[in-house]
Amino acid sequence: MLFSPTAFATPPVGAESVVISQSTVDGIDYITREIIIQPGGSTGWHYHDGRTFGVVREGTLTRTMEDCSEMISPTGVGVTEEGGNVHVGRNLGPVPVVLWVVRIAPAGTPWAMEVPPPPGCPI
Repeated sequence: MLFSPTAFATPPVGAESVVISQSTVDGIDYITREIIIQPGGSTGWHYHDGRTFGVVREGTLTRTMEDCSEMISPTGVGVTEEGGNVHVGRNLGPVPVVLWVVRIAPAGTPWAMEVPPPPGCPI
């Protein structure tokens, strides 16, 4: 499972992740994951504590943000997220989306927290 379940949250569909590396230094977790979202798949609505940095290795990632705006990131584009930003990552294309993502957060913090979709967002 990609994320921890929360009541009324939107679960991931067609998304999986593998930890590439993980270390804790001075109470801070540094975790690198490869995330794969299959065509038509989604991460489900969620947010991260800490900061997240990544790069789209394959495919095109479409992120819908809490204000219902969309950010489209094709192969080779970097993505960043500040902690607490609610969003959903989707693969609207014909090939898998492959992301390499690094999250920096307080030690022991869950990778992501699932949440219900924001009111008014069509997804």
